[in-house]
Amino acid sequence: MSDSAQSEVTANAELPLSISARLGRLQFHLSGKFRVLQCADVQDVPKVSSDTIRLIESACSAVRPDLVVFTGNQIAGYEKVFSSTFTRRRWQKSENMPDCDRKQLLQQVKNGISRLVEPLEKRKIPWVVTYGNHDFQCGLSNEELDSLYREFSCCMNRVSNYTSSSSAMQSTNCILHKQIILPCEPGTFALPVMDESQENVVFSIVLIDSGDYSQSGGYGQPSKKALNFVEKLPDSLPPRFCVFQHFPLQQYYRVLREVSKDSAAQESAIEGYRTFSGRYYALDENRVLPDGYLGEGISCPDVDSGEFALLAKVGAFAVVAGHDHLNAFAGKEPEKNMLLIATPTCGFSSYGPEPAKRGVRLLEFDIRHPFEPRTQMLEFGNLVGKPSTKKAYTYGLTAESEHDLPEVDLLRKPSLLTKLIRRWRQHQTH
Repeated sequence: MSDSAQSEVTANAELPLSISARLGRLQFHLSGKFRVLQCADVQDVPKVSSDTIRLIESACSAVRPDLVVFTGNQIAGYEKVFSSTFTRRRWQKSENMPDCDRKQLLQQVKNGISRLVEPLEKRKIPWVVTYGNHDFQCGLSNEELDSLYREFSCCMNRVSNYTSSSSAMQSTNCILHKQIILPCEPGTFALPVMDESQENVVFSIVLIDSGDYSQSGGYGQPSKKALNFVEKLPDSLPPRFCVFQHFPLQQYYRVLREVSKDSAAQESAIEGYRTFSGRYYALDENRVLPDGYLGEGISCPDVDSGEFALLAKVGAFAVVAGHDHLNAFAGKEPEKNMLLIATPTCGFSSYGPEPAKRGVRLLEFDIRHPFEPRTQMLEFGNLVGKPSTKKAYTYGLTAESEHDLPEVDLLRKPSLLTKLIRRWRQHQTH
């Protein structure tokens, strides 16, 4: 190989895998596409499974995402390694941690984060995180965790330095050096996505810290500051938002159909969670997309904070959540026509579906219909192969959606033969 050819190969290898990273901001490509990869409930840090890394690496290479979103519970704060600093509930008082122990904890968590995001840093893919109900349990606050994440060059998390939570800032010191960010608090901020010409904001990705636990029982909700931030977003951005957070909302039950207790076993229905306990549900085939499954009750907060109504009011067209390790579905909420998405765990150190079905979620936005993203689970078995991890707590899936609709594969473009066959079939039906 000539010196010039070798230099060209080296230059191409150094280019970011993310198209948006090459352009300096989140934006649609000339192809009219924009791709986001969601990683839910890793729960591997500080010891990150090699299979988790293989999954993220393979997904990034196959998808070439513009952005990767971690939707909380990256850290298994309940693990034995954190026993001396474990915090069961945020409001519980704990003894002041000695400086030497805090320094050791910070380094331990940072090492775990470094291993988790190494596939993204190497490929120069921008990424963001929000928080769940286990991250803080390691003994570090979300503020401290956010500070650790922001030490990495491809992390787009930012917090507000202003009294107004909707003040915009430019991310000049990270990989998307032209990106405008509207920060609020750790895990809560907005990222506008531009069109191909970089002239107009098409929609914005909004991360919301959905809380952890409620003192009255069950799971928590976003802070008043976060909800106020969301309410004021239309003052600064076009009112079209795709929201990522940890907890699903109560309204997720609206894409299910209720089943009588007598028919629950026959229909492989599952019992609802807490507020919805004593009632049984299955996926509503008329509302959810193909290939979804429901393996546990939707674990939403007991009390409706009004977040869903607020999101509908400000123009959110989709909510993407994790938390429930056994649920993978996407469906339209019937009243507001909002797309509600549930994504299972992508980690291998906690409970979930069989290892081959653990995966990450792809969302592909098309400039022709940007508020109707296509979505697909990228599962380990299909993307990588046979998992090597032996420690994976597996539970059977109890309900899967049944459709006559074709399966979606966003990674494969149809061949010429496939197109001809499709046209022939369409001709035969007319």
